[in-house]
Amino acid sequence: MTQSNKPRRRGLLKGAAVAAGAMSAPMIATAQTTTSLRFQSTWPSKDIFHEYAQDFAKKVNDMASGRLKIEVLPAGAVVPAFQLLEAVGKGTLDGGHGVVAYHYGKNSALALWGSGPAFGMDPNMVLAWHNYGGGKALLEEIYQTLNLDVASYLYGPMPSQPFGWFKKPIAKIEDMKGVKFRTVGLAVDMYTEMGAAVNPLPGGEIVPALDRGLIDGAEFNNASSDRLLGFPDVVKNCMLQSFHQSGEQFEILFNKTKLNALPAELKAIIDYAVQAASADMSWKAIERNSKDYEELKKQGVKFYKTPDAILRAQLAAWDKIIAKKGDENPLFKKILASQKAFAQRAGQWQGDYMVDFKMAYNHYFGKGAKKA
Repeated sequence: MTQSNKPRRRGLLKGAAVAAGAMSAPMIATAQTTTSLRFQSTWPSKDIFHEYAQDFAKKVNDMASGRLKIEVLPAGAVVPAFQLLEAVGKGTLDGGHGVVAYHYGKNSALALWGSGPAFGMDPNMVLAWHNYGGGKALLEEIYQTLNLDVASYLYGPMPSQPFGWFKKPIAKIEDMKGVKFRTVGLAVDMYTEMGAAVNPLPGGEIVPALDRGLIDGAEFNNASSDRLLGFPDVVKNCMLQSFHQSGEQFEILFNKTKLNALPAELKAIIDYAVQAASADMSWKAIERNSKDYEELKKQGVKFYKTPDAILRAQLAAWDKIIAKKGDENPLFKKILASQKAFAQRAGQWQGDYMVDFKMAYNHYFGKGAKKA
């Protein structure tokens, strides 16, 4: 009798297990909750930078499959652009998208993630220093000294920024004397050292100030942003190449308490979304900036290479600035030393290994190039 009952008993148990699974499946689906995070960028909605912020959010949202949703608002929707850091730290906003240099008024060392020549490092090398050369821990140290409850992710290497837009081309350093100019970060000190009267306006206020004559010149960032913000409508001369912000990148901020409350898998999604967005942004920048550069020329903008004498004056001004700030701020000096050590090694490698791409470009597209 015991032998004959065994198959029937196994069948009953199997059926019970299937029934339990069928009952639990819809319960799991309905139990899923969505964590919504409200972000704000420091950019106007029409700027490509705000688009980059939305690109990052979309990557997170898509990978999280409904478990996490980031909404990105434009600058000023909740707080002014330059108040983003405090708003995220206090939890008024769950996160934000901007640049570290916007916070330099709280600690001058924050400007070193964007302002200045970075000892000859390009933007991607600065990110390499940040992620693998000690920069990330140093940035966290600054935020801790400021008692800010934030978690910072840096990404998105920006192309070298123009020296600026001017009503008249800048041919020599003396032309900068008394020019009312807009920039941010320690670039404020650099242009001031070069004789300009500087006003650090947020991005959305630059073109209206130029139009009303409140400033004579300004820099923002790149061909796409400058075109979308309306620079060519009010100024027709742009000086290309500069050391004032030649190694900048974006910052994604989270309120640390809210970030830490997320499950480990969602935090991993955020981490990898940052890396994916960094690569995607750099590719999109090449595509869009090159097209908008051509469009700006069609709009009558005249581009000039910044004279080497002015570029050397920038480096000389920067040397004075970092010597002064380093004496005033031990963290500033500590970060400079870290950057310099990394730049010396990485710059040697890159300079020795990388071929001169301009040689190949000129071979195919320069004045002496053979026509197909």
